[in-house]
Amino acid sequence: MKFNYSDIKALIGREEIQISVNNIKAYLKGKNVLVTGAAGSIGSELCRQLVKLEIKNLIMFDNAETPLHNIRMEFEDSYPNFHFSPIIGDVRQIERLDYVFRTFHPDIVFHAAAYKHVPLMEENPCESVLVNVIGSRNVADKCVEYGVSKMIMISTDKAVNPTNIMGCTKRLAEIYVQSLGLLIEGNERLGKTQFITTRFGNVLGSTGSVIPRFIEQIKKGGPVTVTDPKICRYFMTIPEACRLVLESTVLIDGTHIFVFDMGKPIKISDLAYKMIAHAGYEVGKDICIQYTGLRPGEKLCEEVLATKENTISIEHERIFVAKVRKYDYYEINRVISSLEKLSRAVEIPETVKLMKQTVPEFKSKHSVFEIYDA
Repeated sequence: MKFNYSDIKALIGREEIQISVNNIKAYLKGKNVLVTGAAGSIGSELCRQLVKLEIKNLIMFDNAETPLHNIRMEFEDSYPNFHFSPIIGDVRQIERLDYVFRTFHPDIVFHAAAYKHVPLMEENPCESVLVNVIGSRNVADKCVEYGVSKMIMISTDKAVNPTNIMGCTKRLAEIYVQSLGLLIEGNERLGKTQFITTRFGNVLGSTGSVIPRFIEQIKKGGPVTVTDPKICRYFMTIPEACRLVLESTVLIDGTHIFVFDMGKPIKISDLAYKMIAHAGYEVGKDICIQYTGLRPGEKLCEEVLATKENTISIEHERIFVAKVRKYDYYEINRVISSLEKLSRAVEIPETVKLMKQTVPEFKSKHSVFEIYDA
């Protein structure tokens, strides 16, 4: 079954968002750029777009050996004269991060490293905290220590009113980097780093997403599994999401959370119907769709990111600034230190309870952790 980029792009049902490449190139030209999670779906596409923007050096940081090896081979074939540095490392290991920062002195950091799969993180909450929260704190702290100009963190729509562990850990990461950035802006801490967070929804075609899964299920003759007939999500293509992440570096100065206008939500069942038809089959006759029930932590529909009530408009018609509650840096730093200790000790109940105390809008759904919402 062939399903190329044009087919994936057609599934979002709207025109892709375009950006002003010249402004981005002018800003990034000649800079050292670090991408964490560089071998992942978003990280690798960011690298592919960055290499075309005349940056000085690209530091590709990831703990997944084979995917990083593969993208290294791709870059050596496609960009033989470009200088890039693939580095095996883990954002949880602060000593390894320190080596990267003191060796390569990045000017800009794109932080894409994260655990992202909702059901898996619901089953492994302490690891989710260590990667998504502690890892993000480690990267942010090194950015300040080594004088990085901007850190751009990839977040998710699941951080808004989270119903699962993954979404809450991403919200906690947002809170930490925002409070740190505002501390610097208020001259309460020495530093020059501006912290930008970008929130967007599901990415079509990313590793582990519905499209690769549906393709495999169709190849096997079905059934194609959908959790609920009414479940819907906001989608972007991988290149589109990465273009907007790059655009966010040049929009406005300061520490902000940017949210993207992702158009209208798409029903997952409609995606399944379209993909089965594209493969030349008829639903119900050749391949059936099977509804399996919502998984732990899943919402029926994700939050609308860009509304007049929760965002502030800027010059870009498809990117907005989120209105968010501000946290005291010293208090959130204390909480995150406690979360780190609890997670390293794998104290699951206490970890989840503290997460819920810190992010009161975190209400679990279809999860064993609902008992802590009482």
